[in-house]
Amino acid sequence: MKQISRTYYLLTADWVKFSYISFIVLLLSSCASMSEEQCLTANWLDQGFRDGRVGQPLARLADHRKACAKVGVTPNEARYFEGRDQGILSYCTPENGLRVGRQGQTYRNACPAHLEQAFLVAFDKGKALYETEQTLEKLQQQRQELERLLIEEEDANTRRYLYQSLRERDWELRRVQEEQRYLERRLRYP
Repeated sequence: MKQISRTYYLLTADWVKFSYISFIVLLLSSCASMSEEQCLTANWLDQGFRDGRVGQPLARLADHRKACAKVGVTPNEARYFEGRDQGILSYCTPENGLRVGRQGQTYRNACPAHLEQAFLVAFDKGKALYETEQTLEKLQQQRQELERLLIEEEDANTRRYLYQSLRERDWELRRVQEEQRYLERRLRYP
């Protein structure tokens, strides 16, 4: 029974890692959007373009305003939005939507209505493929760990349990691999 508890612990350890990484990301996201030096030397047209090019939402300017207020700088909204409008055109393409989705990034509702639909169709396909690949990776790691535990285990009951778990993992791997092939075909033949 001790071995089963250890197996359960190893298979759920991924959740602990995920929680820790999520906390770090949340902590880092609370940092200022611009440094004091960036605020003092900002070219607001360029800053808007950079933000648009990476899909920052319109509310990003409020973050810059807050960061720059500390040094007495007020963003030039007209120049910022002019640049952002140019940058967002390169972000809100179907090709980029697919890329952003495949990288597992989050869409922050940045695209204007006339570009959003095509972007989101591609983004959703990419995101589905990303999630499938993440699931496959996790299942393969779990399978390897189960194999290792099965090799080391001497107790017959625990070995049966591990063997059954390994068979279930293999079935799940085949199912997810088939899903991955389906999603890849959808990308090639829309």
